Amino acid sequence: MLMQEESVPSSGFATTHWSVVLKAGDSTVEECHKALAHLCERYWYPLYVFVRRKGVDAAEAQDLTQAFFEDFLSRNLVTRADPMRGRFRSFLLSSLENFLFNQWRRRTAQKRGGGRVLLSLDAERAEARFTAEPLDADAPDVAYARQWARTMLQQTAETLEAEWVRDGRQDLFHELQAHLWGDPNLLPLSELCLRFDMTAVNLRVTFHRLRQRYRELLRQAVADTVADPAEVDDELRHLMRAVSR
Repeated sequence: MLMQEESVPSSGFATTHWSVVLKAGDSTVEECHKALAHLCERYWYPLYVFVRRKGVDAAEAQDLTQAFFEDFLSRNLVTRADPMRGRFRSFLLSSLENFLFNQWRRRTAQKRGGGRVLLSLDAERAEARFTAEPLDADAPDVAYARQWARTMLQQTAETLEAEWVRDGRQDLFHELQAHLWGDPNLLPLSELCLRFDMTAVNLRVTFHRLRQRYRELLRQAVADTVADPAEVDDELRHLMRAVSR
């Protein structure tokens, strides 16, 4: 599938692609900062998991994660990104590790920007999600990679669902979505034909289009987090390996 080219019109950035943010990291353009903040807000949970897997309790992990993003955004640390390692996933994790090393014992509300909240992080929901996951002995970086992959898959599914909801087809989407993941409790396609008054051929075509659209959206989501479109396929393979562990 051909990737759509990015465009940067004179009025601002048309996308939140990491490549756009990276190229304009030293810019004062407000849209660049907003694009970076949007990416951080979408993918902060894997970093929270990383901190928790370091043995940090929930309250301190919430403070550290929030403090990291406030420091990261307010000091425009994106200007330090290495263009040769332009994956947002890798850059965020290395930035967090540096922050934890340097700031672990030296944080107050004033040092974090006078109490300013630069991102909306649902810390309570994150902790509930973290404690609901099975316990394992994965290293923090392995847990981070897996959660990054899961977050991307979940966000892709939510984007796809929103499209179907707009078309008034949410009930069919919820049934077909189970077939994407091979849910053991899914309804056979023959039953779905009767329930939604569709022929078997029509239903198979509809499911095929759903699967194809999901792949398109996932590819677009991955493209948002790499600096070079040539890295998309490799990053997709990384995601699949991470989520299958």
